[in-house]
Amino acid sequence: MTYSQAMRYTLLSAAAVVVALLLPSTASADVTAFLGVNPTPSNRVLTGVSGGVGLLVVGFEFEYANTREDIDELAPALTTYMFNGLVQTPVAIAGMQFYGTAGGGVFRETLNDQTETNVGINVGGGVKMNLVGPLRLRLDYRVFTLRGSDVRHSKPQRFYAGLNLRF
Repeated sequence: MTYSQAMRYTLLSAAAVVVALLLPSTASADVTAFLGVNPTPSNRVLTGVSGGVGLLVVGFEFEYANTREDIDELAPALTTYMFNGLVQTPVAIAGMQFYGTAGGGVFRETLNDQTETNVGINVGGGVKMNLVGPLRLRLDYRVFTLRGSDVRHSKPQRFYAGLNLRF
C-alpha cells in the first residue's frame, strides 16, 4: 500500500466514523464468530472473530483470524488482524444481505521456526442470511495479498461460515 493510498484510506475511514457518530439512528453493529478453511496450499482449519459497525450501505469491521500450521504439507500457520470496509445491500433481499469488502492490516506467517510478520491487504465478499431474530449465518470468501520477503504463499484464500449477531 503506497503512502497516498494509506492516506486516502485513513481519510475515508475517519469520514465514515464521523458520519456514523452524527447519524446513530441509522447505524447498527454486529459480531461474528467463524470457522472455515484456508486451502492455500493445503486445507487447514481457520477460526476467528470479527466486530463491525455499519450505516445503510457502508460498514467497517475489525477481524482476527488464525489458520493452523500443517508441517507435513509445508503449509504455514497464518494469523491476520485486518481492518476492512464493506459495501452492502441496504436491506435484506429474501432474507440475505450481500456485501463486498476490502481492507488491510498485519499478518504473521509461521512454519516450524521461521516467522514473517508484515502487512497485507484483502478483498472478498459474502452474504449474511437471517436465521432467527438478530441471529444470522455469515458466509465469506477472501483473497489476501501478503507482503514480505519470506512469505511462503503471497495469495492465500479462505472461506468461512459463522454465526453473526446483529445489535
